[in-house]
Formats: sequence, structure tokens, C-alpha cells
Amino acid sequence: MAITLQVGDKAPAFKAKNEKGETVSLADYKGKKLVLYFYPKDDTPGCTAEACDLRDNYQSFQSQGYEILGVSPDAEAKHQKFIDKHELPFSLLADTDNAVAIAYGTWGEKSMYGKKYMGILRTTFVIDEKGKIEKVIEKVDTKKHTTQLL
Repeated sequence: MAITLQVGDKAPAFKAKNEKGETVSLADYKGKKLVLYFYPKDDTPGCTAEACDLRDNYQSFQSQGYEILGVSPDAEAKHQKFIDKHELPFSLLADTDNAVAIAYGTWGEKSMYGKKYMGILRTTFVIDEKGKIEKVIEKVDTKKHTTQLL
């Protein structure tokens, strides 16, 4: 399965729990710009580099009117530990059933050391105030993700 959403498409509605167990939906961001980034797993080198790059540049996103939301299959408690450990100023969604990833086309076949398995395809969507996709980044540079976005 490949990413089929494109610039100009309406972003799929979603609902998922954040690190505090609160239900978050796309509708909560109506009238705001949103960076919705999908990543495989909390506390792995690439995912930590990506989250910390977004954290270090959070004020730049805020000053341009963007909110940031991360999505991975990790559970709420694991997200809270990751947020605390790296002082992340944004929420992470616990997509434990992969429903959000499936809706966005970011759940697919991956390969490591010759073994094939299903997992999150690291992808970022920038969604405008009207809920339309403004940008899709499929080849995420985890250390320079902000540069790709802003």
C-alpha cells in the first residue's frame, strides 16, 4: 500500500487518544494549520531525531500558525514517557489499531534485513485551515525535518 493522498485532497477525519488519554480529532484543528507526522516507534534513533528536530523548531511552527501532532502505534503511556524524556511540546496520538495510519495510507509493507513486515511508513502531511492537504513528505529527513516543512 502506498501513500495515495495528494496535495489538494481533503484530509481524512480521524479520532485517537493522545498521551493523556484524551480523544483528539482532526475537527479539533479546524481553522488551524496542522503538521501531522507518522513515525514508527517512540524512543528509536530516527524517531527521536525527528521529534527533537520538531521540538527544537516548535516556536518557528507556532509563529507561522502551525500545530504539530505525531502519530505512531505506541500506547498512551509510552507516548507520555517519550514526551517527558525529550520535553516535547506537542501531543502524540496512540494509533494502536492503525486506523489513522490506514486512513492516511501510511500503514504498509516494509523490509528490514530481507524480512518483510507491516509497519508505519514515515510520512508527514501538512493540513491547511480548511482541512485540505497542503504538502506531503514521503522521504522524511529525520534530522532536518523542519527544513523540509518550513
